[in-house]
Amino acid sequence: MILGIDIGGSTTKITGFKDNKIISPMMVRATDPVSSMYGAFGKFIAVNRLQLSDISFVMITGVGASYINERIYQIPTGKVEEFYAIGMGGLFLSGLSKAVIVSMGTGTAFVRAEKSGNVQHLGGTGVGGGTLLGLSNRMLNIRHFDDLIEMAKSGNLENVDLLIKDITIEKIEGLPPETTASNFGKISDLATKNDIALGIINVVFQTIGVMSIFAARTDQTQDIVLTGNLTNVPQSREIINGLSKLHPERFHIPEHAEYATALGAAIAYSSGGKYTEIK
Repeated sequence: MILGIDIGGSTTKITGFKDNKIISPMMVRATDPVSSMYGAFGKFIAVNRLQLSDISFVMITGVGASYINERIYQIPTGKVEEFYAIGMGGLFLSGLSKAVIVSMGTGTAFVRAEKSGNVQHLGGTGVGGGTLLGLSNRMLNIRHFDDLIEMAKSGNLENVDLLIKDITIEKIEGLPPETTASNFGKISDLATKNDIALGIINVVFQTIGVMSIFAARTDQTQDIVLTGNLTNVPQSREIINGLSKLHPERFHIPEHAEYATALGAAIAYSSGGKYTEIK
């Protein structure tokens, strides 16, 4: 079995890969990347009742991979460039041969990927999970994703965002009346914390979604694959569906999307892709 490990700043994701299948993906949280990586490795081994001899190769990626400079428990270990892992993992999970893969983490990265292994970083934005938490902390005194998501469930965007129907009674081709004209452009004293929570989620996902569309158009690609932890935010799907009604590009949120980068690291080895072995 090959292990793919995505070592982030606050979370580490790990998955097995064998016989062209993703196996037992899981995540651990820790502030130290080395502790987080070894914690994820130990948890995976224990949960799946494996021996070290069952692991043929370990592939690591992510910002925390720079702290790992020796083999993991003497198992052959390699490092994968993160954008390459994002691209390969996103394609595998979506079943597509070509797409713009969007990795939504603390910030957001846009990657063009082809099944042949051709991967190009198109750019990125600082808008992402860090933006959600930063705004919710400052505006609502909320510091945890789950609390923000729960609060937003009963929110009403019409108390926060300026919509097309608020500024014109005429029909505009391609812009339904409920389309956002300005995020937070109509916030009033009557807006509740629930409304503001939903407004924060909406501005982040609309920004990421529209930038994804622009990246796909620049690359002349029709398919956009969303990956990363933010795919688990339930309100995201309704927001993305709203963008899909306005634009011809196709959005995909595959199963296990949050583990795409870890999976892509494992695939880099199994497919003979690009990686650097740690000696």
